[in-house]
Parts: sequence; structure tokens; C-alpha cells
Amino acid sequence: MLKSKTFLKKTRAGGVMKIVREHYLRDDIGCGTTGCAACGGAHEGPALEPQPQDPASSLCPQPHYLLPDTNVLLHQIDVLEDPAIRNVIVLQTVLQEVRSRSAPVYKRIRDVTNNHEKHFYTFTNEHHRETYVEQEQGENANDRNDRAIRVAAKWYNEHLKKMSAENQLQVIFITNDRKNKEKAVEEGIPAFTCEEYVKSLTANPELIDRLACLSEEGNEIESGKVIFSEHLPLSKLQQGIKSGTYLQGTFRASRENYLEATVWVHGDAEEDKEIILQGLGNLNRAIHEDIVAVELLPRSQWVAPSSVVLHDEGQNEDNMEREEERESILKTAVNEKMLKPTGRVVGIIRRNWRPYCGMLSKSDIKESRRHLFTPADKRIPRIRIETRQASTLEGQRIIVAIDGWPRNSRYPNGHFVKNLGDAGDKETETEVLLLEHDVPHQPFSQAVLSFLPKMPWAITEKDMKYREDLRHLCVCSVDPPGCTDIDDALHCRQLENGNLEVGVHIADVSHFIRPGNALDQESARRGTTVYLCEKRIDMVPELLSSNLCSLRCNVDRLAFSCIWEMNHNAEILKTRFTKSAINSKASLTYAEAQMRIDSTTMNDDITTSLRGLNKLAKILKKRRIEKGALTLSSPEVRFHMDSETHDPIDMQTKELRETNSMVEEFMLLANISVAKKIHEEFSEHALLRKHPAPPPSNYEILVKAAKSKNLEIKTDTAKSLADSLDKAESPTFPYLNTLLRILATRCMMQAVYFCSGMDNDFHHYGLASPIYTHFTSPIRRYADVIVHRLLAVAIGADSTYPELTDKHKLADLCKNLNFRHKMAQYAQRASVAFHTQLFFKSKGIVSEEAYILFVRKNAIVVLIPKYGLEGTVFFEEKDRPKPRLVYDDEIPSLKIEDTVFHIFDKVKVRIMLDSSNLQHQKIRMSLVEPQIPGISTDISDMDINEPERKKKKLQK
Repeated sequence: MLKSKTFLKKTRAGGVMKIVREHYLRDDIGCGTTGCAACGGAHEGPALEPQPQDPASSLCPQPHYLLPDTNVLLHQIDVLEDPAIRNVIVLQTVLQEVRSRSAPVYKRIRDVTNNHEKHFYTFTNEHHRETYVEQEQGENANDRNDRAIRVAAKWYNEHLKKMSAENQLQVIFITNDRKNKEKAVEEGIPAFTCEEYVKSLTANPELIDRLACLSEEGNEIESGKVIFSEHLPLSKLQQGIKSGTYLQGTFRASRENYLEATVWVHGDAEEDKEIILQGLGNLNRAIHEDIVAVELLPRSQWVAPSSVVLHDEGQNEDNMEREEERESILKTAVNEKMLKPTGRVVGIIRRNWRPYCGMLSKSDIKESRRHLFTPADKRIPRIRIETRQASTLEGQRIIVAIDGWPRNSRYPNGHFVKNLGDAGDKETETEVLLLEHDVPHQPFSQAVLSFLPKMPWAITEKDMKYREDLRHLCVCSVDPPGCTDIDDALHCRQLENGNLEVGVHIADVSHFIRPGNALDQESARRGTTVYLCEKRIDMVPELLSSNLCSLRCNVDRLAFSCIWEMNHNAEILKTRFTKSAINSKASLTYAEAQMRIDSTTMNDDITTSLRGLNKLAKILKKRRIEKGALTLSSPEVRFHMDSETHDPIDMQTKELRETNSMVEEFMLLANISVAKKIHEEFSEHALLRKHPAPPPSNYEILVKAAKSKNLEIKTDTAKSLADSLDKAESPTFPYLNTLLRILATRCMMQAVYFCSGMDNDFHHYGLASPIYTHFTSPIRRYADVIVHRLLAVAIGADSTYPELTDKHKLADLCKNLNFRHKMAQYAQRASVAFHTQLFFKSKGIVSEEAYILFVRKNAIVVLIPKYGLEGTVFFEEKDRPKPRLVYDDEIPSLKIEDTVFHIFDKVKVRIMLDSSNLQHQKIRMSLVEPQIPGISTDISDMDINEPERKKKKLQK
């Protein structure tokens, strides 16, 4: 049966166009119940059980199916995902509404529907002759959809009666909309709210914890005192933003101070890019990453960013007096120049909530169901949840979702989602850090794996069609020990004309990952391989990353080669690019390659090639540094693991050899050569990488720190910074230069991917290069895969496809890649932090030399060179008398009693693992030297058994 709708539309040119919309209605859409005689197996895919064996409901004891409305699907997805909930009918009307309102929930519901064990069935009610309803005159779309859902529920109940009169199968309509429920009951449809139904499942009391609490009235705290001002409606916010009364931006909470946040204003105007917010009232229930509207406060109320470190640790009560007291700490006399534009949140434009990992802080009130949940991410406020399993969940890592934040509640309300396992357990903690940093880490799906080449694999004649055979060349790879995903290999040989030929050969990943298929989409989503301390989350399946794409020795592999002809002064005479086949003659570690270069007896082809490369690399590096490239420093940590327990038994900073630098120089050269080529060929849609110059204000801390040691650091250009860093030496303090370079690294901006047609500043500040890209690591970076595709099209070795030459699509891709790279970096740091804790847990208490990196109002941040470890020494302890502290931001310095601390001062600190807070176990540092009465720790006081005592507490 065909329904058609005709309407007229005016075109831009002023003409009138007649549009006919056809809507087909069918009789052969099945109800989804296996074995339904009336439908005759018309449905396909996952189906409902004929005899649902679901948990007994006290409200509806007979067998039944559930039919939820849109809001239940949107807000109670955590309940629906629970294994106890099965046999659910998802209507097309509901699914379409969910799709338009929340992409993440839509994806989750599709996943549940595809899980055959859950028996979720999608019923296309909009195309079924008996369940399709037309919008009536005066009826809005929402009411029409509610009616369509009720019509479908009623049809189902009548249909099931016909199917089996004695069976008494029912369809229960689940809705939280009071009017809709009343109408359904009037029409004879069994209907309950989600809460009523879940509470009736007496065999599954834990399901109640997963209910999202939506009615804000019910959740308001008994005191009823309004703490926050009301959020303005969206229409008023949009008006205000348009007129310039309000500014729209992204809310960024502070890790160090829960009473402070910044809002990054959207738009191109450079001034007022960042607005500071201080105090609970001005933060007004915004949560990290929300899109908010802010109102600027008058200049007289502007504040300076606080140097105080404040964490929200306290009892579970809503102690507003304590908050007011803490807010007054933030307001200290400051220099007029330090004041920043200050504002307050007037409304929320879009919430960016996600499920949060953390731990339960059990209420002190006996039998209480209300508890506070403390997220692992310190930027997220604590969340109040209701649970009956508090004693089971104590000491566990759990996931909680936020439901809302009423005006008179100090904390947002939420609900329990999932238990991840014991806190402190290595598997659990790794899962937490992957979830918290949004690292996709599920095993690759069958759809993705289906695009992998069939084994055994070999290079075919077809593969060689557009390739050069370079298998005769003496190619070798140099990598860290234990590396299995070998992206790059090198060669160097003398030509007959006396010049040198140097080749960088990169794994030809784009040969195996073809545009647009499931493997390509998954690699693009992951964006990068994530390296944790003892785990690697691959961007591509292992068959490619560790085998077919990895340039292992003595096997034929496909590569993309960048080959230069150079003279002995490392000047490039010719550059060419070609797809190739290579056979690496050796896979070496940096140490092995260094040993060959230094050896007096080894003179084989591989060693000769390495010596040639090393000689050229030194010239290239010198030339690069002369141009103003920066040599910065950041302490990289390396753990030695116990072979059985896999716990760290030793920890040291990574040693860098000449060979590290040798490989790096040729990778940089290849990246620059490729960047020039792809930009030449595709000026509008080359994927490039830039490193913006930092604003002068970023360097303030570095300049002040150097000045305190009577050194001058110039920062007007990268060249002057590099030169002044080279000159900043102190014969009595050799480590000072490294500290300055570490501090300079902190001043830098993040390097980012971008599309050449969307930007006109290509410069890479750190490398002092006018153009740069990433080409040399396609196994572990998706950006390189795109660059390979662009280069292949440029040299005629592969065909193009529409997305490759769409600069808007490329810009969106860059946005995701930049996000994934940033998250991978943070996840790596979190993994190092966790393994550092494990190391000190077994090591006990130690004292080490440290250098001050920053001074704060009530603390110093120190770096311990031996371990490459950074930590904070606090001078205001809860149960100790407050010392006399004088903070000077100009120098910067911190005076404690009569001792003054400057940046780069050498101190001695005591390091121990503090496990008193299971959630945020941390390395606690305290001052040993210089001795300050009442502050410094005496080494003889050290209780060496402390970690043991803490360990027992942890194992309880």
C-alpha cells in the first residue's frame, strides 16, 4: 500500500517545485516472535523468545516483552544493557528519535540489538499497515510519536493474543511520561514507569542502582537551601550570545583547584580567549568539557589565577560554610597585571557528560543508601549515587553516570553503571586509565578482521606492477629493544659518481588498508597506537602491526621508499619517491647499532652503511640546529619488569645514544621531503603537521627562573631561544642546562595536524622547518597512512578517492587525530605514574636528591633526576601547625619560616607511596634537606614498615 504526500516548495531562483513523498506500507513485517504462525517467519535477524524466561516481576507475573518509549531508551540505557533485561521491542519511531538526539546512545542500542543473547527486536512500525499513524491536524510531532508508540503496543498485545490464547504473553509499555502512561492505561495497555518495573524485579535488586534519577524534585537535598543560581533557558542564552552579553565557550575545570576553572571562548577573536571562573557559585554546576554561556564580571571583580592547591576531600555532608571559607583563601592581594577577565556561568548550552571511573566514598550514616562517588579524574566533581551494594563496592573501581544537578545540591546526582574490579589491581587500573582517556581498546571486530590478507601471504607479480625491486640493497632497521612493529628501515651506499645514496624505507601500510573499508574506518577511529608500560593497544590488527607490515629482517616486505642522492656534506642533490619491495638484512637495537659503529673490527656492509648514515646525520643535525631547531628535554622513564609477576623492580631514566639521533635525523628529513612533495601536488588538501610558536607569556616562568640564576634566556625567535639555552651553562651546576630545557619544553604549544587548504601558517617552530608532516610511522599513526595515500597519488602509484581531496573531511579527520594523540600521551603518562607507584610500594621509603621545577603558594614541585620523577612537596599539612609562608611571584620564590626556595634549588626529599586514599594512591614527597624545624622530615624518623602496613590495609 502506498501513502503519498505532495507539497510545493519555493526554489532559490523564485520558481515553484512540486515534491512528492512516497511512504510504503506493508503486511509482511513480522512481530519478531520466533515461531509466530501469523507472521510466518517474516522477520530476520535477532528475534524475541516465544517463552521469555526473564526475571519474575511482581507487577506482571506472566511472561512478557518490554516496549520502551524514546526517553526510557535515552536515559535508562544502562538498565537496558544489563544482562537481566531481555526480550525488548525497539520501535522504529523510537530508534529514529534516539538517532537524532544522541549518537552515543544510538550506537549502544544498535550493539545491544545485534547481541543475539539479549533478544532485542527492532519492529518497523512506521511501515506496517496496522501500526502506521498519520499526524493529525493540530498535533505536534512529539504527540504523534507518542500515539504511534501506543498504537504499536496495543497492536502487539492483540497480535500476541491471536498467536496463542492460552499463552497469555503480554507486551508491557515502559514510559516515564506521566500523561503518556495515563493514556496507555485508558487504552487498556499495561504500562509502568521504568522505576516501577525495575523495582518489581525482586530477584535483581542490583538493577535499581543502575536507574538514572531524572526527576530533579525527588533528588533535592532535604535542606532545600538553594546553593546555585538558575540556568537560563537556551533561547535566552542564544539571544545573549548574539547580542554579545554572554560568551560561549568550553568549560575546563582545574585538576589542582576544584573551586577554579577556565572557559575557552569559541571564535576567532584573540582577546579574552580565556575567562577565569572562581568559586562554586560562579562555576554554577558546569562540568569539565561542557559547552557553557558565561557573563563577564565588571573589572572590579576580576581575579588572578590562584596558586593554591585545593582538592575536594572531606566528609559526605554539604558543608557550605567550609566552601565559603576555602573560597576566601583564593582571594589574595595580587598585582594589577595578574588580573584576568573573570566571569560566571549563566547557562549550559551542551552537556558533555560521559561515564566516569572512580570509587565509592561510603557514607558514615549506617544503613544509608546515599553515598558519594569520587571520580578518578580530579576535574570532575564528586557524584551522589544511591546504592544498596555499598559494602560490596567499597574498595572497587566502578563506573558511574551523571543524571542531573539540582540547584540545591552541592553535588550532581548519578547512578551506578558497572563494577570494574579491585582498586590497585593491575588489570583493573589499566582498564580505568584506558576508559578515562577514551582509548578505543576493544578487540578488533570480525568485520574489521575480514579485510586482512589471507595467510600464507607473499608478494605477487600484481603487487610489483608499480614498484621497484630493492631487495638487493643492504637495508637495516634500528629500534628500541623488543620492538615488533618496525615501521622504518634505512640504507646508505656509495654511487659510482662518488656521491652517496641514502634511502628511508617505510612499511607500506596503505597497500593493506584500503580506503573506506571497516579496517580503514577502525584505524581512523583509533588514530594511533597507544604504548603503556607493558601493553600496546594497536591501531591495526597484530597480523599487520607485528608481521606483514613490520619490516623484520630476512623477509620480503612491501615498502614506500624515499631515496636521496647526497654529497658527502649531506646536501641533497636529487630526491625520488617510489613504492618498493625490500628485504631487511638486520633488525638492530640502538645499542647494537652503536656498538657496530664504534667497533674497530667490524667492516661488513651493514656496519659501513650505518657509519655512513651516522656521519651524514651529524651534519644534518648541526645544520638544523644552526637554523634554530630546538633541542629540548623531558625525562623519560624506563621500568625493568620482574619476568614472573610483571611488577617493576627497577626504574631509571632512558639513555639516549648517537644512534637514536641518527634515526631521528633521517626520519625528519623524510617527513620534510614528503611534506614538500604532497603540498606541491595538493596545495589545498595536504595533511601537514605544524607546531605554533608559543605566546611570549608562556616563557615568563623560564625567563624568571633563569634570571634567578643570573642567566639570560632570549625568546623572541626559536633561534635566539636555542642559542641562549646553549649558552646557559653553569660550571658548578652541570644539571642546570637540562633543567632549563625541561622547563622550556613545558612552555611549548602542542604540535597539531591540519589540512593545508584550511590554514596558512605551516611553520614548525620546534624543528625550525617551514613545512612538515608525518610519513615515517604508518603502523602506529593514521596520519601517516593518509600521507602515504597522497604521496602514492602524487607519483602515480595508486588511485585517488573523493574523501582524500575533500578538505573539510580532512579537517575533521585531523581534529580526531589531534584528540587521539593527546589522549594517548595522557594515557602513557598515567601508565608511568601507576607503575611508579607499584615500584615505590615494593621499594619502601627512600630519600633522593631533587631539583625545584616550580614554586607554588603552599608547595614546591620537584624533579628527581635518578627516576625522572616529578612530585609536589606540600608545606601545609592538615594536622600540623601552619608554617609562615611568603610567596613572591616576581622572582618566583617561596619563603618558609626563614628558608627561601627558588626554582632549580637542590633539595633532598623523602619519597613514599601514600595508600591512605585507595582511589588516588599517590607518591608523597616531604622535605628532608634543607632542615626546617617542624617542616623537614628527619631520616631517623622514617618508619620503614609503613608500606607494609599500608599493603595489608590494601589487601583487606
